[in-house]
Amino acid sequence: MDWQWTAQAQPILSPGAKGKWDSSDVLNPSVLEFDGQLLNLYSGFDGKTWHTGLAVSPDGIAWTKRGKILSPDPATWEGDYIAANGSELASNTEVLYWYQAGRPPQIGLARSTNLRDWQKQPKPVLESGPFGSWDERGVADPCAIRSGKLLYMFYTGTDRARRQRLGVAGSLDGITWFKQRQNPIMELGEYGSFDEGGLGEPAAWASNGYYWMLYTGRDRKEYRRLGLACSLDGVHWEKLPKVFAGSEPWNAKVICDPSVLVEGDRVRVWFGGGDVASPDENLHGQIGIAELRPARKN
Repeated sequence: MDWQWTAQAQPILSPGAKGKWDSSDVLNPSVLEFDGQLLNLYSGFDGKTWHTGLAVSPDGIAWTKRGKILSPDPATWEGDYIAANGSELASNTEVLYWYQAGRPPQIGLARSTNLRDWQKQPKPVLESGPFGSWDERGVADPCAIRSGKLLYMFYTGTDRARRQRLGVAGSLDGITWFKQRQNPIMELGEYGSFDEGGLGEPAAWASNGYYWMLYTGRDRKEYRRLGLACSLDGVHWEKLPKVFAGSEPWNAKVICDPSVLVEGDRVRVWFGGGDVASPDENLHGQIGIAELRPARKN
């Protein structure tokens, strides 16, 4: 299957005013339907610290910010830099949010029944790997999906050479996770490719008998674009030739952090964008929206 990408020209969520918790960058959208509306748990940077905030929308385009919901706790494993870059799933009664925190980064879990009060697990639910492993220097950028009774989490792992690649873990309850032996499931691109510098920020979904994944690729200049891959089992992945780049001034050098919502034949994609080729922050980050649809055959 081939996919056609159509992006809206203007961002749909921008940084807050000077002095606000999200005044420098807004990135890493995580969108889902819950209680009759769309929720967006997105990351905001104030110039020093990354937090998670909540925005709500009736249509995915016009968003109302509801404020900051998570910040890092220096008295815990999280440290003082980040509690963001997350992924959410909803049950009938609560929202589960897996997020990145700590140095080196690890993945935690927060949950809420009312979107105001969030209860964090006291310890990370996915930790960095053992000495010499592919994810020894950190795990980050979780993307959690359901498949039957199981949960799968796709995530970024960093090794001691600072190479960033993608892996997957499985869980029955969202708290205890088991990493796949086949990790990493996706390797760096060849010399000169858009993802030769690193892979990260996966967004996966199931459609037409396949698993599909959008992911962020970095080149040697820290330009970021989105790649597309497919899989029959969620573990063995084939990269496809499609690469999606920013086409507007505000996302000319970076598009990253995809979040997807499957709606029939179309997949709506919310993504981060920037006009500065920065690896992590201060890229004038804003959030945009696009559609993926199966390309029509002539």
